[in-house]
Amino acid sequence: MKKLLELVGGILLIAGVCGVIREVWPWFRLMGFTDWLIEKAGFLQGWELFAHIVIAVLGFLVLMIADGVRKA
Repeated sequence: MKKLLELVGGILLIAGVCGVIREVWPWFRLMGFTDWLIEKAGFLQGWELFAHIVIAVLGFLVLMIADGVRKA
């Protein structure tokens, strides 16, 4: 369970940080799947930077939860 949480948290953190960088510098096109996700969620139009920050914070929180999980 710990490894799964670390994997998911790491992916979310990296995707969120790449999304923030992409919103600040549009020429940065690494990990563009978050743009696709935000385009599909119509209510996030205009809030792209905030959505990427939330994804990065969520990834960080999942990593912190994974750190607290004991190995069985």
